[in-house]
Amino acid sequence: MSVPPTLLDADGCAAICDFYGEVFGWQELPTMTEHRVRLVLMAHRYDQFVFLIAQDEPMRCPRLDHWGQAVSTLDELHRIHERARAYRARDERVDLIDPQVEEHPGLRLHSFYVGYLLPMMVETQFFEWQV
Repeated sequence: MSVPPTLLDADGCAAICDFYGEVFGWQELPTMTEHRVRLVLMAHRYDQFVFLIAQDEPMRCPRLDHWGQAVSTLDELHRIHERARAYRARDERVDLIDPQVEEHPGLRLHSFYVGYLLPMMVETQFFEWQV
């Protein structure tokens, strides 16, 4: 994702790492970080990552543009949502859409959306397959 260079200064990188680390457990790959140029967050594994790159004309998205991730249990989805909610209580920049459930044939899809500083939100989903 392209972001303004000012977002990737030392303070911006620290804020991004703090939120996404606390809420999702993502970790900065410090060997890749170059302030005002690049920040890479490992999303639980080295081969899953969020790559942020500084651009003078960064991407802009409507509020609900997002990318998704799945969790293994409904409890995990609720724990992540609760961490996002707790973070929002101390930082009003957190954009949070509370959990919802969509009914599909053979599937109940649980999800919520959260955004923080980046142009795209993250949708976290749990697939409850109906037998």
